[in-house]
Amino acid sequence: MQTLLITAYILVWPLLTAIVLGVLTHGVIKDYREARKRGTTVV
Repeated sequence: MQTLLITAYILVWPLLTAIVLGVLTHGVIKDYREARKRGTTVV
């Protein structure tokens, strides 16, 4: 049982990292598309 809990704990961190990376990427793409529509730059 303890091995299962440790394994789950270790595997949760890459999953959380992937979710955060996905959210950030989605936001950057959204900002890029919006800036392109307005004719401005993102930076």
